[in-house]
Amino acid sequence: MTVLGPILFRLIAFVPQLLGVILVSFLLLKLIPGDPAPMMLGPLATTEAIAKLRAELGLDQALPVQLWQYLVRLAHGDLGRSWQTTNPVLTDLAIRIPATLELVTLGLALALAIGVPLGLAAGRNAHGRVARLADGYGLGAGAMPDFWIALLLIYVFYTLLGWAPPPLGRLDFAVLPPDRITGSYLIDALIAGDGATALAALGQLALPVATLGLTSAVPILKMTRTTVERLQDSDFVRFADAKGLSPARVSAHVLRNALPSVVTVVGTLYGTLLGGAVLIEVVFSWGGAGQYAVSAVLNADINAALGFVVVTAALSLAVHLAVDLISFALDPRLRLT
Repeated sequence: MTVLGPILFRLIAFVPQLLGVILVSFLLLKLIPGDPAPMMLGPLATTEAIAKLRAELGLDQALPVQLWQYLVRLAHGDLGRSWQTTNPVLTDLAIRIPATLELVTLGLALALAIGVPLGLAAGRNAHGRVARLADGYGLGAGAMPDFWIALLLIYVFYTLLGWAPPPLGRLDFAVLPPDRITGSYLIDALIAGDGATALAALGQLALPVATLGLTSAVPILKMTRTTVERLQDSDFVRFADAKGLSPARVSAHVLRNALPSVVTVVGTLYGTLLGGAVLIEVVFSWGGAGQYAVSAVLNADINAALGFVVVTAALSLAVHLAVDLISFALDPRLRLT
């Protein structure tokens, strides 16, 4: 019951939080200069045609009325239609969200594989060589923009060495996408037993995943190191050292106690990257949700932009709920709060 209370509170707060995000996003998008009606009709459209289309789209209504109409449609599962693609926004996002989830999930998995061991080793020995390596890596990777790292990786591994495939999307033009099951080309190819397509998808993922992994590992490394350094002065570490436990066993206990902080950082990064990996998507022509949202904002495609906000906000809130559940499982003390 001590765990159920906080979880129920977060579930109850889910709808008000989502409504708050929609309200702020709706108002901000309406403040952006640009009218979708002239863009939809083209430069030769007459004033009468533009006014008629604005009335059909409800753009001539007051902002509160437009917001209420959008919320009513949203309550029925209707995110509207994108005037750029002429498809329902839900259909567009169903195609693009899995591409972003695939990229972000694998990127954060690589970031964990880099940041946690490096942060643990640096925190256990603050004056050793690994600590100096961690300082250099954190300073270098943290100071370089992610798109610059992406361009550098493309230049080295594609242009110079020829090891990586062309950065032109999720699959090479010569390879057909697998039958859609999850939306992830890699997972769908593995489910279908298509090794060639899985290798092709993995090859396209290599450089963008490496970019996200190298940049996202920095906050994970710093949090892990800071938490481990703080735990070094705790009673259980001194007791374990006094008992003569091996450094590996002591490090395992320290990592176990540092994991809740690391999980929190990873959850925050995941929610941020769902909409913040757009530069990586653009560089690698990934065709994910972030690239879709940027195009929507630039072209005053309000339904597409708001649909992106709604879906990514819901995913972010779900990720934070999962982080809370994992933290409760890892740290029994949280169940008593």
